[in-house]
Amino acid sequence: MTFKRTTVTTALPYANGPVHIGHLAGVYVPADIYVRYLRLKGDDVIFIGGSDEHGVPITIKARNEGVTPQDIVDRYHYLIKKSFEDFGIWFDIYSRTTSQIHRETASDFFRTLYEKGGFIEKTSEQYYDEEVKQFLADRYITGTCPHCKNEHAYGDQCEACGTSLSPTDLINPKSALSGSTPVRRETKHWYLPLDNYEAFLRQWILEGHKEWKSNVYGQCKSWLDMGLQPRAVSRDLDWGIPVPVEGAEGKVLYVWFDAPIGYISNTKELLPDSWEIWWKDKDTRIIHFIGKDNIVFHCIVFPAMLKAHGGYQLPDNVPANEFLNLEGDKISTSRNWAVWLHEYLEDFPGKQDVLRYVLTANAPETKDNDFTWKDFQARNNNELVAILGNFVHRAMVLTHKYFDGKVPPCGELTDYDNRTVDEFIDIKKDLEKNLDQFRFRDALKDAMSLARIGNKYLADTEPWKSAKTDMPRVATILNLSMQIVANLGIAFEPFLPFSAAKIRDFVGLDSCIWADLGKITILTKGQMLKTPELLFEKIEDETVHAQVQKLLDTKKANELKEMKAAPQKPDVSFEDFVKLDVRVGTVSECVKVPQTDKLLQLTINDGINKRTIVSGIAQHFTPESLIGKQVCFIANLEPRKLKGIESQGMILSAETPDGKLVLIHPGEKVPDGSAVK
Repeated sequence: MTFKRTTVTTALPYANGPVHIGHLAGVYVPADIYVRYLRLKGDDVIFIGGSDEHGVPITIKARNEGVTPQDIVDRYHYLIKKSFEDFGIWFDIYSRTTSQIHRETASDFFRTLYEKGGFIEKTSEQYYDEEVKQFLADRYITGTCPHCKNEHAYGDQCEACGTSLSPTDLINPKSALSGSTPVRRETKHWYLPLDNYEAFLRQWILEGHKEWKSNVYGQCKSWLDMGLQPRAVSRDLDWGIPVPVEGAEGKVLYVWFDAPIGYISNTKELLPDSWEIWWKDKDTRIIHFIGKDNIVFHCIVFPAMLKAHGGYQLPDNVPANEFLNLEGDKISTSRNWAVWLHEYLEDFPGKQDVLRYVLTANAPETKDNDFTWKDFQARNNNELVAILGNFVHRAMVLTHKYFDGKVPPCGELTDYDNRTVDEFIDIKKDLEKNLDQFRFRDALKDAMSLARIGNKYLADTEPWKSAKTDMPRVATILNLSMQIVANLGIAFEPFLPFSAAKIRDFVGLDSCIWADLGKITILTKGQMLKTPELLFEKIEDETVHAQVQKLLDTKKANELKEMKAAPQKPDVSFEDFVKLDVRVGTVSECVKVPQTDKLLQLTINDGINKRTIVSGIAQHFTPESLIGKQVCFIANLEPRKLKGIESQGMILSAETPDGKLVLIHPGEKVPDGSAVK
């Protein structure tokens, strides 16, 4: 079917933290590539984005920081918006779900369904905190996971093992607000009866959209095969859009219900007089770009909402991506295991396109994929620098050298020249096909193949060898080379907008359209070129090592944070404790015990005599570092032989969470033999 216009939306990022490379790879770069491609073709398209600003995690963060939820969403909404703009992701509107127009739109949507009898009311038992006098959302309940025994699982998920949970699954549930044990109380909520739409959804998706990506189609089929159940659309919470009916005091619209309506309200805000044609006209195609965790909401729940409301077009495609991992580990905002966009630009200023390129080349289109800094470096150096940047720079330099920086005239093309042009056009067809089918990783390979053609053409024709004998041939070669450069300024516009703009500026191309891609008459004879500049620069090993070390430091900090103190040993009587004779002594000699890795032999001046103590601390201290140090030791420990050496006491030390030993010693020098009280 042919459409007159396209509405493109992206998942609304949750405004309780900055955005990271996983967000960019999964949703926003693919959407931006597609929108730029449509615009180059001259299609009528709007690009809708915004922040999701309701829900429990925001209230938890606000509570932990001692601020209001509005403070939290204000902070991150503007940070997220700027990050997108910095990476060339330019929405027609980037709004938010705390706007007045969204509140009105979501309320009206709910009321329409309510008045049509589109909900069922159901009373159920939920956990209630009697100390703070409120019902607890799933994230406000913690306890022991029944699967892995993690003692810090949430009421909706255990982040240790990844299992989805219900609050009633938890062992020893506690309120995250007061620490008390919650009780169960009855509460009334409104539910969307998804089971009523199961037959429609099965026909619409499984029969009508077999062209959808396999990961999307497969997840939808799995949900439909399991059978759909009614889903609550309201919550007991004080942060969100109030449920707009009588008897709903203290209840708000569930965030999954109000968030997708944000696409509609943001369009209303952008186009108050014409928004309906972008959502209700049969000639409009709607495309949702999302991550795999949102497939069910956008393919099953939101379409059921739209169907229940009536009058809206359903999405034509939902090209969801899977997840991007980081250095072999799942990206986690809570563990700070991420590459944050605003921090990336601090470390790599002006290199937005490098990250866009790497994330597209490694896009998790049908399965999870992994980002590594080593691959980031390799793709920059071996592809952007050595292929694309190299060809553009060589063609520019040669044209400046032989024709004073002006596009030379084009003579008669040879068979090889024509084959090169034909190959270029063939790859354009593949590029278009992949872009149309949301295969952006393959499309990027096609674009880079165009640059490879240019490199091969220069290498094969060797214009520098003909410069002394056949300048007309040199002119033709460099004319065609510069036409390829101009073509690259079009082909890479969807993927690398900053670099593509530079290329077009190099050759004096003020604007571009997709229809010109493949033509060899884009530049006119005598057109002045800019002075050659490098498009990309190599990324050195030390730069990458610094990023890897940054992540290793994060992992170490997380490990320390998660470590627990050793459990307390059984109580001892005071009489047993006072039997210990703990004293201070000075280490006068210290050597490693032969044929051991852990043992040191220390000679201690104890104020009366010298004594020998053998201690397993060799992996933490060198012998020379201990000589002259005062230490605390147990003086009346029964002697025992270690490796044939009689040890007459025990050195005291403290072990830090990361396993490091610190010797116990007096805060200032005291006489040897002083008792520790």
